[in-house]
Amino acid sequence: MLRRTVPRVCWLWILLSSVLVWRVHCASAQSCHEVKTAFQLRQVGSLRWVPETAATDADLLICKHQGPTCCTRKMEERYYAAAQRDTLQNILSYSFELKYLILGHASAFQDTFHSLLSFTLNNTYSLFDSTYETISQDARPLLSTLFSDLDLYLRGDANISVEHSVHSFYDKLFPLVYQHLVNPGLGSPVSTWSSEGSECLRATRHDVNPFGPHPHALAQELSRALVAGRALSQALAMGAEVLNITESVGMTRQCGRALVGMLFCPHCRGLTLIRPCGGLCLNVMRGCLAGLSELDGPWRRYVALLEGLSGALAGGYELELALLHIRERINDAILTAQLHGPHLSAVVGKVCGSLTESVSSTPASPTSRSLTPSVNLTIELQTSVTSSSPTILPETGSQHENISLKRRSLPLKPSKSDKPRSLKKISKEFMGYIQRYKSFFSTLPEMLCEGEVVMDENTCWSGEDVVESYTGHVVGNGLQAQRYNQEIKVKSVDPILANVKEKLEHFNQEMWRETGLGTDGRKDVETSGSDMAEGSGECDDEDGCQGSGRSEETVPTKTEISEQIPPRGSNIPIQPNSRPKPDKGGAHIPTISSVLFLALFPIIQLLLWPDGV
Repeated sequence: MLRRTVPRVCWLWILLSSVLVWRVHCASAQSCHEVKTAFQLRQVGSLRWVPETAATDADLLICKHQGPTCCTRKMEERYYAAAQRDTLQNILSYSFELKYLILGHASAFQDTFHSLLSFTLNNTYSLFDSTYETISQDARPLLSTLFSDLDLYLRGDANISVEHSVHSFYDKLFPLVYQHLVNPGLGSPVSTWSSEGSECLRATRHDVNPFGPHPHALAQELSRALVAGRALSQALAMGAEVLNITESVGMTRQCGRALVGMLFCPHCRGLTLIRPCGGLCLNVMRGCLAGLSELDGPWRRYVALLEGLSGALAGGYELELALLHIRERINDAILTAQLHGPHLSAVVGKVCGSLTESVSSTPASPTSRSLTPSVNLTIELQTSVTSSSPTILPETGSQHENISLKRRSLPLKPSKSDKPRSLKKISKEFMGYIQRYKSFFSTLPEMLCEGEVVMDENTCWSGEDVVESYTGHVVGNGLQAQRYNQEIKVKSVDPILANVKEKLEHFNQEMWRETGLGTDGRKDVETSGSDMAEGSGECDDEDGCQGSGRSEETVPTKTEISEQIPPRGSNIPIQPNSRPKPDKGGAHIPTISSVLFLALFPIIQLLLWPDGV
């Protein structure tokens, strides 16, 4: 009896032990503890959404599979938001360096432009203070307005015309020069300059041409020299705008679901450490970023444009020299007006008549002006108004030597240790950095996958199960390639990105045409930008090389130019509210006085030069 009972007890004990071990094993296999830990570490959401054990009746939409799961519908929603959030943050982290590069160098270029303008303005102030003291105070607002316009032009203001600003400056300078330097004796204790006379001088400056060729020469030189700096400022602003828009574009619903399937569906099976396969990640990222990849072509041409503009600024000192010549050009213009004082007085007397009025402000009689409009001049106006040639001043020969006014030398140079970086150095530095981002939008999916995929692991997540390698077809970049993407369906590009692409393409075409760097940015832009860089890189002025320069003048070396530039922070008096609005096309608007002068110009020629000289 006892022998029969002992075997039964042993078998019962073994059976109970086996059942207990099986229950413990099952309980440990179905635990969602690791899923809850990963849910918390990745800040997906509240832990109350994660079950303690796996269930088989979960109503899932994305991570469906046969068998128990640690996911719920609420968890899927939180996974969806977290996947989009993490991916967008990764995109921002990669674009941050590029955006910082563009904005940082845009600020550096503007600081350098501002330093050059500030130095040139103070340099020109010193010319008037030392040589033309009688008009120094009145000329300061005119100079401030001119340099304010140049500053706005270099910042890319579309409402500024360099030619209009230069000619407007000379229009307003002419009354000061004529009243105080050409004919200072016209004013007396009993008479003063009339406002009508000053307005007549200003309005007829272009026709009388008191300053000779110097206003036109200055306008042309500044227009040529500043175009590259202005275009670079506009291009950097465009690049920052493109990056801002691309960063604000969200992801589609299909992209969010694909990201959840790649990143979080393994968690539902308790596989929190498995990484997605490289092919799966590329397909998902290239599908999600198909719209951004469409920007690859325009962006490459845009970077090539930046390289070309930077190379133009790094290849010489045209901009610096043009700004330094402003003082010289203005001085030459004033000297020209003084040299032709008698001739200029005769012409002004015929055109504007009396320029003074009595102190008692007695109105002048109609006969006091020799060229007052009348009925008898109507036919002459209609027949002679087409004569629009400005007055040609006669040659003076050696008379220039008799002028006692002398050009002042440049101000004392600041300390070498306090000088800012030169425009050439900043441009070369920028060229070296920006070329690394030429393929930014096409390589962005690969950069994002580098942080999600571990290449040395033997197994990976294929989107459905753990495998040794991804067997699906890996598509390329762009919208057309996504037709064969088995992980995500992409039908069209976001309208915002399509608009950005079109805008960038149009900007590239306009800039290549305006700057003259090339006919378009598709073929010759690569060699154009590299040739410019090589031309300035083989022989650097910092190593003692000097440019070829012009045959008529000695071109200052980099040391001579940069040492004359004051450090950043020099204040330039900017008066934007006082800046006159430019006319469309920069055209000169004729007044009644100028029309009368043009109409009677043949008669004036006979009176002044009866022998036909």
